[in-house]
Amino acid sequence: MRVYHHAIPSQNGAHPLGGSRVFRFHDVQARRRDGAVDTLADADTLARLSAPRRDISGLTLDVPRVMGILNVTPDSFSDGGDNTDLTTAVDRARAMAKDADILDIGGESTRPGAAEVGIDEEIRRTAPVIAAIRSAGIQTPISIDTRKARVAEAALKAGANIVNDVSALTFDPNMAALVAERDVAVCLMHAQGDPEMMQADPRYDNVLLDVFDWLERRIVAAEAAGIARDRIIVDPGIGFGKTLQHNLSLLRGLSLYHDLGLPILLGASRKRFIGTIDEADEAKDRMAGSVAVALHAAAQGAQILRVHDTYETRQALRLQLALSEVD
Repeated sequence: MRVYHHAIPSQNGAHPLGGSRVFRFHDVQARRRDGAVDTLADADTLARLSAPRRDISGLTLDVPRVMGILNVTPDSFSDGGDNTDLTTAVDRARAMAKDADILDIGGESTRPGAAEVGIDEEIRRTAPVIAAIRSAGIQTPISIDTRKARVAEAALKAGANIVNDVSALTFDPNMAALVAERDVAVCLMHAQGDPEMMQADPRYDNVLLDVFDWLERRIVAAEAAGIARDRIIVDPGIGFGKTLQHNLSLLRGLSLYHDLGLPILLGASRKRFIGTIDEADEAKDRMAGSVAVALHAAAQGAQILRVHDTYETRQALRLQLALSEVD
């Protein structure tokens, strides 16, 4: 039976968690689908859980990195319509770049119930913004949040560095070849179903392990397409075909995904489950909860935190690192 190795975060642990110079672990649990849990700490397992992750676009991943969300859409759940004007988008990018390590540009909403946007329209929304950000002298690494190869190609030509694909290369059969050819980093995110239907009664046998297995299969597929393993980032996909309890289970067990040996990206900013717990109906009223989740993810060793509120998240991380005695 398959064994999953779960690093248990510990402030005084002996081993770096996913290569972190801040967060550590001591114990490793060997988990199985039948519920059995054993303590295991062989050399290969420890190396996989603790080894430094490869730099992404020149960024070391030994401390948590902030990815700032910049949606240039009319209908995204939190900031839809805020940045559709080119000047406004560049101004927002400049402001976020003070605190964000990566800018994530998206031209298609993937909120629950969102309809697909045409390729040409998505390119029209994103490529000019990326080009304008670069023309403004902003050198912060940029990721393009898209499922479509032509959109990603236009974004990379305009100055993007990373592809953030919420379908993990399953939506567009040409995406994997593009990423391999351009030799850029790619984020593979788990989702159950497409945005229009993903919240229609999602079910799992064991959400933590089912998502792990699915991501592992997508990593294998990406490597088979010619993408170098050390170019891959994984994202468990909070809110993408998950109930409140699914999301909480993934967050509680997030450090399990270090067993994949790759950087972990966590995107939970302003999502509905935060509002459900705190009765905050408006997405923009979920900032404090979003920061709390980001700090939890950082303590679980997540290397990249995808957030709307870059200033607040960066400030909270600085305090968290200072309290952990990191300069």
